[in-house]
Amino acid sequence: MLNTTTSVPLEHLLSAEKLDAIIVSTLVNVRYYTGFTGSNGLLLLTRSGATLFTDPRYATQAPQEVNCSVVVVVGPLLKKLAAKLKSLRKPRIGFEDSKVSFALYQGLSPLGELIPLGNAVEKPRWTKSAGEIAAIRASVNLNSLALEKAMKRFKVGMKEKDLAAEIDYQMRKMGAEGSAFETIIASGAHSALPHARPRGERIAEGGYLLIDMGACLNGYMSDMTRTFGVGRVSREAVRIYKAVLEAQQAAIEAIRPGKRAEQIHAAAMRVLKGHGLAELFIHSTGHGLGLEIHEAPRLGKGDKTELNSGMTITIEPGVYKPGFGGVRIEDTVLVTENGSEVLTPTPKGWTIVG
Repeated sequence: MLNTTTSVPLEHLLSAEKLDAIIVSTLVNVRYYTGFTGSNGLLLLTRSGATLFTDPRYATQAPQEVNCSVVVVVGPLLKKLAAKLKSLRKPRIGFEDSKVSFALYQGLSPLGELIPLGNAVEKPRWTKSAGEIAAIRASVNLNSLALEKAMKRFKVGMKEKDLAAEIDYQMRKMGAEGSAFETIIASGAHSALPHARPRGERIAEGGYLLIDMGACLNGYMSDMTRTFGVGRVSREAVRIYKAVLEAQQAAIEAIRPGKRAEQIHAAAMRVLKGHGLAELFIHSTGHGLGLEIHEAPRLGKGDKTELNSGMTITIEPGVYKPGFGGVRIEDTVLVTENGSEVLTPTPKGWTIVG
């Protein structure tokens, strides 16, 4: 576990919300606050301390992983949780209302008065510690190296799914737990689908090759998109690429603490509007990332979240022209005290492959 002081924000939350207990049920948040990486667990925080409830599969693993201040209890989760709360009379219990399943909500309801906490439990994750930033940087570097190695094996006529498999293999070979999401390989007109899945189709000359990939390393995610030209392409293809690159750079230059997420999106949108391409930009400019590939904030219209130094975000404007193809350029970026640092080392100038 990299961040060993994260119990403090939840302890503060107990007092701020006048709670007797907080139950953390989302596994990624359980991991963040305790270090536990198993697939079944509940974290209970009371004024007397923190307790992790898990099942017998993790009887050995859990004590090895969790922070030393966390007590591990093995057994039927809700039954053991109820026993732990029995000493509290009609407790006010904070819970992750936007994450909990209805079945778990029904199981928790008899234990006390449930108080919804919105995003208060996960909000401390938005700003990364020095250790987390180092972990993300390592994931980003591995991700870029995997692309570099995979592209040495690329040739025109290669199948999209074979290139995706090569990228995933290179990630694993260098120590990643796996990909952060299903690797996207889209060529030609298929690249006009923002979340295209790799097909058995061969990558032909005359169009784009869009690669969206991310690695998971020590639990932390990276995210990068690069778009290449395959052989000889049209002037329009080059024009669109350069417009997207200009928009991405404008968004990166707009980043600084105190700026709202929507303002970063607006900076990219202004550039694409000037090129007559704004209507083909159909998603937000980016998102936070860390233990999850998609975290807050969402850098899109209407998101008024203020950026803070220590946030890690993606900047990924795109243009998608049906029947023609699509361009997306994405970097992982760290918000710093004076602006930003692009963590992704992979070049992004217009490049022809094949």
